[in-house]
Amino acid sequence: MKKIKFQNSDEEISVGKIVCVGRNYAEHAKELGNEVPEFPIIFLKPASVLEYSDGAINHPEYSSDMHHEVELVLLIGKEIKNADDAEAEETISGYAVGLDMTLRDIQNELKKNGHPWTLAKVFDGAAVVSEFKHKNDYKFSGNEKISLKVNDQLKQNSDLSKMIFSAVEIVKYISNKMTLEKGDLIFTGTPSGVGKVIRGDKISAEIENIGKLKIEIK
Repeated sequence: MKKIKFQNSDEEISVGKIVCVGRNYAEHAKELGNEVPEFPIIFLKPASVLEYSDGAINHPEYSSDMHHEVELVLLIGKEIKNADDAEAEETISGYAVGLDMTLRDIQNELKKNGHPWTLAKVFDGAAVVSEFKHKNDYKFSGNEKISLKVNDQLKQNSDLSKMIFSAVEIVKYISNKMTLEKGDLIFTGTPSGVGKVIRGDKISAEIENIGKLKIEIK
């Protein structure tokens, strides 16, 4: 069973489901030729695909176009359903920097044929997280800078205020569609600048005051 860790703590929490938000930055939606959404676009990943910072992920043989996507990740601290704003804020217990890895060629082919694009988002190593910053240790502002480098070259650079839907809005929306439970993770979407990575590439990502992440593509 996959678990997450907190910075400066021995506490570990078992991971439940991973809920991801797509197209949550207007510029990213535009760079992929998609319309800016009126509500959060949701898809799921199983906890089994989770990998951790300072490790490595394998590039699937059946894809030739794997993309990096850096994201703010939220940790749900207790079960919640049909949350209001205050309840949504209260249930977020930690923050991390994460990678939502995507097989873009597989995704485009599946979308073209009108099929679900689960297989473009679900493979071993498709989600990567840093250690979590506990909510009690940091006052989240929603204006933190978010960035990603590939082989020390800056590829993604933005700030969280450019998210179309805020962390609280996302938790509120998802909880009105499905029950969120302790240990669930929410990937909140990526800014523009996503791009291809190949075997041997080294990815580093950071969210200001929250965490850093490093991973190698094998």
